[in-house]
Amino acid sequence: MDELSKCGANYVALTPTTFLKRASMVYANRASVIYANVRFNWLQTYQRCCRLSSSLRSLNITKNDVVSVLAPNTPALYEMHFAVPMAGAVLNAINTRLDANNIATILRHSEAKMLFVDYEYVPVARDALRLLISQNYSCLPLVIVIDDIDSPTGIRLGELEYEQLVRHGDPSYVPEELQDEWDAIALNYTSGTTSAPKGVVYSHRGAFLSTMSLIQGWEMGTEPVYLWSLPMFHCNGWTFTWGVAARGGTNICIRNTTAQEMYSAIAQHKVTHMCCAPVVFTILLEAKPEEKRNISNPVNILTGGAPPPAPLLEKLERLGFHVMHAYGLTEATGPALVCEWQAKWNILPRQEQAKLKARQGVSILTLADVDVKDLSTMQSVPHDGRTMGEIVLRGSSIMKGYFKDKVATQKAFKQGWFLTGDVGVIYPDGYLEIKDRSKDVIISGGENISSVELESILYKHPSVIEAAVVAMPHPRWGESPCAFVVAKTTDKNKLQEEDLLKHCHQNLPKYMVPKKIQFLNEIPKTATGKPRKTELREIAKTLVISEKPAAKKPTNKGNSRPNYNGHETHDQVLAMSRL
Repeated sequence: MDELSKCGANYVALTPTTFLKRASMVYANRASVIYANVRFNWLQTYQRCCRLSSSLRSLNITKNDVVSVLAPNTPALYEMHFAVPMAGAVLNAINTRLDANNIATILRHSEAKMLFVDYEYVPVARDALRLLISQNYSCLPLVIVIDDIDSPTGIRLGELEYEQLVRHGDPSYVPEELQDEWDAIALNYTSGTTSAPKGVVYSHRGAFLSTMSLIQGWEMGTEPVYLWSLPMFHCNGWTFTWGVAARGGTNICIRNTTAQEMYSAIAQHKVTHMCCAPVVFTILLEAKPEEKRNISNPVNILTGGAPPPAPLLEKLERLGFHVMHAYGLTEATGPALVCEWQAKWNILPRQEQAKLKARQGVSILTLADVDVKDLSTMQSVPHDGRTMGEIVLRGSSIMKGYFKDKVATQKAFKQGWFLTGDVGVIYPDGYLEIKDRSKDVIISGGENISSVELESILYKHPSVIEAAVVAMPHPRWGESPCAFVVAKTTDKNKLQEEDLLKHCHQNLPKYMVPKKIQFLNEIPKTATGKPRKTELREIAKTLVISEKPAAKKPTNKGNSRPNYNGHETHDQVLAMSRL
């Protein structure tokens, strides 16, 4: 057995770029990308990627060079997921919600050789480049503007434009064969809203295996129609940038995830699949009557990020969406766990089904192992659905490490495991459920309180559309829960703090009931759509504690800080709390 060796016939390095070449041959005339009035088939998409890759090489882009892009979900960003690695380079898709300072930080840290900028983001890109110049940064990237392919604007930043590179490239360009599947394919930065962002490096092997796992775990068949409601910059679209090509599907690109754009695309193109963070659920549920469309066929949604409360899932499924929950993070190439549905659950009441769907589930196929451990001993917690520990992962889809940060890389890996920083439990059936970020667990009088569990109860109230729970100081218990709530538009003037406190007392042990409920017009979120709990904790420190449901509105008598019961924006509350 040991005398049999690898050769070109029996060993080929794994890379998701091979999905595109296969799609161009097997699904040549099938629609690949649709954006507004623009439509390509798979052969055209392959040729466009070859042309772009050829142009990148002619501009001296070589192996391991970083090519950054700042763009919404457009055909150009989709094509770059293939064209950049086909040129041997590393794709860095930048979060479009970041400000100029964060963009400049990423460009400097990544040492990007080239920056593609969608015309809409030229102003913020220009500001970022000016910041780099003011900091005496001498290795500025070559800038190429991506004009709108459907309705060109003529906006430029420099002389080069994306379609110009595509036109001038060689359609017969043959990418150099990948020699080592451990080579980097993408560089994605974690959110830099509260600290310096970290660059997460993916390998070709990891991206390939993660893609294969997700299209199988989600049971994505051939010819899916995939709506890009999830930003492609977010973990490379959870690898579905490559996965849709693997299944010969059609990518429906939209610039904005508004209710009108999503519902229109779903109805017009008969969308079968889409991914999103739970914040998009709110957009779909709160859509105005004139924005909604009838959903004729079920739309499969894969969701991640903050755990979606069971009541929210139930409401969404009534509209025609079929939800599967996943759990992951940037360091795991997107989703690492999926809540695989079991046929025996079909007979359960809808509410029980929603509870099961809210769990994070089991590992994707190509993840070697997942566990919940007590980090002090590295021992597994009991599979009882109650004992909490840290979720740990290991497998080929885990990142190579943090770019230029050995200390952070070593800290993330312990005894052969990647430490997620998330707290969870395992049920007897082996399914995991996330309970909190380790830093977000509320310890009140020695009792651990899961903010996620408390948020789920708040979502059950028919007037609540968003909720986020954090710790606030308590003179007796050390800290206690403080809830921030967004009410439905129709109920904002009716819903009172005592209504929700009563609801919590009916559904929770007394120690878990929030000591304060603060109404907001919006909950502050990170660039990836997660509640900005650091900011909420600062606000919570200034609020007056409510020990029990009150018959009258609390007053500010004898208190140095006002007690706000209105529906202010988070910025207004933060500003008022500093008065």
